[in-house]
Amino acid sequence: MLRRNAARDRLRRICPPGVEASTVPVAARVAAGLAAGAVTALLVGGWVGLAVGVPVGAVAARTVAGLEPAASRRIRLRMLADAPFAADLLSTVLRSGAPPSSAAGAVGAVLGGPLGDRLTRAAADLRSGRVPADAWARLADTVPGARIAAAAVRSSESGGAFAVGLERLALELRVERNAASTAAVQRVGVFIVLPLGLCFLPAFVLAGLAPVVFTIFGQFLR
Repeated sequence: MLRRNAARDRLRRICPPGVEASTVPVAARVAAGLAAGAVTALLVGGWVGLAVGVPVGAVAARTVAGLEPAASRRIRLRMLADAPFAADLLSTVLRSGAPPSSAAGAVGAVLGGPLGDRLTRAAADLRSGRVPADAWARLADTVPGARIAAAAVRSSESGGAFAVGLERLALELRVERNAASTAAVQRVGVFIVLPLGLCFLPAFVLAGLAPVVFTIFGQFLR
């Protein structure tokens, strides 16, 4: 019992928490913030440019901090794309009567890629007699893999039907993948419009905001 609880705690600890620390160096974040703020201040000009440049620089630094290394992004997107298919395949093999170790090995060999490699290693761990939570933790370094691992651990501890849980999980993962694709397309649209908005920002400040500020100051000086 203690060993099982320890393994479950380990799986919980290594599952992605949803908000990860930035992998972008601090120097790169600071440089991006300073560059964005300086360019904005120069484009707008004067005290107004300085006032606008400071928050723009802060937003730029925060945005850069949230960027993901290209290699990690490729792995995450591949696993996000493969996870529903992997869950379906695992469910099918399990329903044929194969044990989880054989199912994971067969699906890993067919699937390939980062998720397939993790399934293959998990299968080897299961065959060697490791605790299921330790074996399935091979998948837990990304959110889709962690959810498959969590379903496997729950099934091994509660005796529930692993195949049924995987079928539900495959459906959920497909819905989430489609939602993520839609959100990505919408973000691209925003990024396309953003440079155009920045081009019009100085004109807006000079034509719309500056006269109001000058009028207010003029009334105070009278």
